[in-house]
Amino acid sequence: MHICVLGGGVIGVTTAWSLARRGCQVTLLEAGPELARGASQANGAQLSYSYVAPLASPDTLRHLPAMLLQGEGALRFRPEFSPAQWRWCLSFLRACTGSRAARTTAELLALGAYSRQQLHALLAETPIDFDHSYSGKLVLYRDPAAFAVARAQMALQASLGSEQSALDRDACIALEPALAGFGGPLTGAIHTPSEETGDCRRFTEGLAALASERHGVRILTSQPARRLVREGGRIRAVETAGGAVEADGFVLATGTASGALMAPLGVALPVYPLRGYSLTAPITPKGPRLSITDLHHKIVFAPLGGRLRVAGMVDLGRAVDATESARLALLQRQARTALPEAADYDRAETWRGARPASPDSKPFIGATPYSNLWLNTGHGALGFTFAAGSAGLVADLVTGATPALPLDPFSLDRRWQMAPPLAQAA
Repeated sequence: MHICVLGGGVIGVTTAWSLARRGCQVTLLEAGPELARGASQANGAQLSYSYVAPLASPDTLRHLPAMLLQGEGALRFRPEFSPAQWRWCLSFLRACTGSRAARTTAELLALGAYSRQQLHALLAETPIDFDHSYSGKLVLYRDPAAFAVARAQMALQASLGSEQSALDRDACIALEPALAGFGGPLTGAIHTPSEETGDCRRFTEGLAALASERHGVRILTSQPARRLVREGGRIRAVETAGGAVEADGFVLATGTASGALMAPLGVALPVYPLRGYSLTAPITPKGPRLSITDLHHKIVFAPLGGRLRVAGMVDLGRAVDATESARLALLQRQARTALPEAADYDRAETWRGARPASPDSKPFIGATPYSNLWLNTGHGALGFTFAAGSAGLVADLVTGATPALPLDPFSLDRRWQMAPPLAQAA
């Protein structure tokens, strides 16, 4: 069976690998000249299997006005005359209830646990050098009220199998000495020892090379998908810059481009770009050993061998160069303030990019109204975390195996819980 995977980021490459290992002939199409140059290029570098609380939550809703009004807030909204943007925002607000957030947390924890299992199995069989570390993670809280909310969330996640602990300021510094120079109030932190870090781009490139060498995966770059060609209830081919590519089946792992490819098929797919930013700087001897999240500023610090990755912020709306440059400058100022001696920030490499997000923070994994077209998209900021698991689930579906997890929580049909449908499959 010949399967064409659209998208050469971490989601597409892990999907291609999983399909090829199950005996499929696989062609991978990437729009750009190189793999992993979108959201996979320089993300937060955290494999955050246990810390998966959705962005859509009552706590986010409660703090939303303040975040939007602050000129230097972690979340910025640039309104547009775009029905897709406002529809996504409305669906996001509808997902910010306590019951939905709790259910989503449970579903994402299950996906995270499965993804960790799948990645560890992959690495045991096929070692890849991507600065992988079982570092553990500290999520820092400056405000006592926010820390209280975090402890309640920790209790919920403990009931679902997560192993976490709440630490006061002194215990944080004892565990991570780099926090002795933390610039700002530090009430406490949630420690998750099972969390990991790694370079997503290096992992994606390494796995792609192995998929090609060991399993014959054909990788075609500079081949943007222009249109999916349907024939009755199936997809016959994908039109690219280099011509039509026919296959027995297709997997859409194109991130923020997914909605535009599905719309001509009569399918409304609410995947919207949330822009993020990162710095990668040489780490110093005073840099952290653990992965750290400064929740107040919504930024993360992840050690990657001799480098420190600093990433964060969420921007909704059209990209503007001047605005993005200002956001990168803000990220650097916040990093220097929080951990001033952790890295040589003057030598930092910068990145800006769009993360494909669904309104309820869950990816779309599974079937479509077309019998040979499957989705693996909309992972938001957790694409690296969920890549191995979601790839395994899609590969199960394509090859007729029973998926390891129930897929209803990640199905395309759940979008009707978000807002009334705009379109239906023809």
